[in-house]
Amino acid sequence: MLALPPFSLIVLVPVAWSALLICLPGLSLGRATLVGWAFGVAQFGFGIPWVAESFYVDADRFGALAIPAVAGLSAFLALFPALATALFAHLSRHIGTGLPAALLLATAWTGAEWLRGHMLTGFPWNLAGYAVADFDALRQPAAWAGSYGMSFLVVLAGALPAAAWAAKGNARHFAGIAGLALPLALWAAGEARLNGAAPPPTGVSLRVVQGNFPQAEKWVPGARERALDRYTRLSVKGGPVNLVLWPETAFPGFLDEDADARARIAAALPEGALLMTGAPDRVETEAGTRYFNAVQVYDRGGEILAEYAKHHLVPFGEYMPLPNWLPVERIVESPGDFTPGPGPRTLSLPGVPVVGPTICYEIIFPGHITEPRFRPDWIFNATNDAWFGTSIGPKQHLASARMRAVEEGLPVIRAANTGISAVIDATGDIRSRLDTGETGIIDAELPPALRQTLYARFGEGTLAALIALAWALVIGFQLAARCATDRRAR
Repeated sequence: MLALPPFSLIVLVPVAWSALLICLPGLSLGRATLVGWAFGVAQFGFGIPWVAESFYVDADRFGALAIPAVAGLSAFLALFPALATALFAHLSRHIGTGLPAALLLATAWTGAEWLRGHMLTGFPWNLAGYAVADFDALRQPAAWAGSYGMSFLVVLAGALPAAAWAAKGNARHFAGIAGLALPLALWAAGEARLNGAAPPPTGVSLRVVQGNFPQAEKWVPGARERALDRYTRLSVKGGPVNLVLWPETAFPGFLDEDADARARIAAALPEGALLMTGAPDRVETEAGTRYFNAVQVYDRGGEILAEYAKHHLVPFGEYMPLPNWLPVERIVESPGDFTPGPGPRTLSLPGVPVVGPTICYEIIFPGHITEPRFRPDWIFNATNDAWFGTSIGPKQHLASARMRAVEEGLPVIRAANTGISAVIDATGDIRSRLDTGETGIIDAELPPALRQTLYARFGEGTLAALIALAWALVIGFQLAARCATDRRAR
């Protein structure tokens, strides 16, 4: 856990993965599974305590569930590391030590992480590859391999010291050389990307507004007026801009139905500027009212120009899975469950490069945040991390946004209610930020997009190719060694 953001003690990467590689071989399937599960409980138990903060927002109703929720979720998520170590223990008997053992551990771990990111709506939080998120050069290979591919490379690099120690003869030399060459190759590739030709500036000016409303105050009587007053006052600070950005549910109400609020916002917008804001929405249908968590775009006339509905909803927060079976209340205050939107969208707006909106939790999903057939020029992430207070949750969320920027080769502009708001360029570098608990604005130029990355084009196909290439090399080394042994025996 300490190797991952926000701590990013990357020196612990070889400690953690080498320890696993040393202790797992020779264990029974049951014991190996238990070791992986214990590893996972420690990883998630210390990595997701921020989940408890959301239950304390309405402590009278949900406070008693906070600790059981963190413990239960950690125990469940730990099943994925347990699956990885069980698979490794079962197969390692057939491949021996050295480089193949390190590759097997990296493959099993990455496969388990991929399953965690996709099963039961998915939860790809704190992937092993995020150990490099805070290091400029080392995170750049995510442009080719993606975050799951970076998990493979990070676990492999971390396990190679133990692989070299356990192997003998030429196998020890191969593992030792690989252990030195892999981190250096990742660093060199990252530096080459950072030093590539810079695209021209966009000339588009943005104003990110962070109103800083604690979640417990967001929906109390009078909150709507206070939110509108604060956000409009902050929006007029500074000079002219092309686009003003407000966070998720910045306006605690149905903005498209409130003509007076839209008129006040339109009067406060800088000349020629548009407003892109998070806001709930509702639509009447024959089946009843449908509610959406949305991003809406308004012009200075108060007219809505475009809208995006969040498609990847948070279970137990924005909707209740299996409502007839689980007697648990939804945590997020709303008249009913939210309805998912159709999927990622690219919005075309006047005077602004085309944008791919995402809302909060959606930014954590590698490869699922942009419209496949209409690549945007930048990504807007409207979020409300006020649910998690001053915990490490918002910092981990920010690390995910940085990795998405690298993977897609696109800048990510993050507007958060209580922080962390940030302007992130296409290399994952944070150019400007407002930290948790700050009230204010960021005035910045929209960073340019880079060329479409390999990962953006082929998705997880790059991960499959990476693993196939790595194992092809190992098989080649083993065949060469066997041929050399046969020649000596003749």
